[in-house]
Amino acid sequence: MLSAGLAEAVALDGLVWLVLAAFLAGLIRGFSGFGSAMVFLPVAGQFVSPIWALSILAVMDLFGPLPLLRAASKKVVATDLIRLIAAMLLVLPLALWVLSRSEPILFRYLVSGLTLTLLALLLTKLRLPNNLPKPLLYIVGAISGATGGLAGLPGPPVIFYFMASPYAADRVRANTLIYLFSFDVLILVVMVLGAYLQFVPIIIGLILAAPIALGNLAGAKIFNPEYEKIYRIIAFCLIAFSAIHSLPIWE
Repeated sequence: MLSAGLAEAVALDGLVWLVLAAFLAGLIRGFSGFGSAMVFLPVAGQFVSPIWALSILAVMDLFGPLPLLRAASKKVVATDLIRLIAAMLLVLPLALWVLSRSEPILFRYLVSGLTLTLLALLLTKLRLPNNLPKPLLYIVGAISGATGGLAGLPGPPVIFYFMASPYAADRVRANTLIYLFSFDVLILVVMVLGAYLQFVPIIIGLILAAPIALGNLAGAKIFNPEYEKIYRIIAFCLIAFSAIHSLPIWE
């Protein structure tokens, strides 16, 4: 089974492009701290099914945060995490069910459209009002479950919420890191329970774990705080190019 799955994964049409997209996704995250899914998913949607794209992303993203989890767990706000995950889990199975029954072309439009929308929000530097009420976390978690299950982008709703919180930057990073790691684990669990997860995308995700890790290291290595604005411009341009180029209208 392993050899057959590996052979099918290696023979995938477009694997080279997925490797390149994974490296660029890691590079972007390494020097900007965000955007890996927004680079990878528009490309992946051109070569694999939506469920496969989300499976591959979840698997290849599992390993990067592992060295950081112990330190982050000391700063995370557990009650916030519980609210987010509880609401996300209520919505995620339904979102995956809808995705599994949708045409792949709709997924590509959704991913590109949502990516460009989020990019526009980042460019406008939109921020939510400060000190939002804690119960709003349930709504944020539900939105994250929807955007994560339908388009593989669970992070932006959570990030926008925590950017408006009174927490210090290290606590915001800890909350976001552990939530997104939890999402990757739980989406795979939901996929197993819903019989969506297949062996080949797991193999592809493991293959792509190396290039995304190398991209992360390269991005962190070349990052210089003095040129942060330049890095962000490069990240925005690559994300926009990936989203626009991947739209089905060009085919």
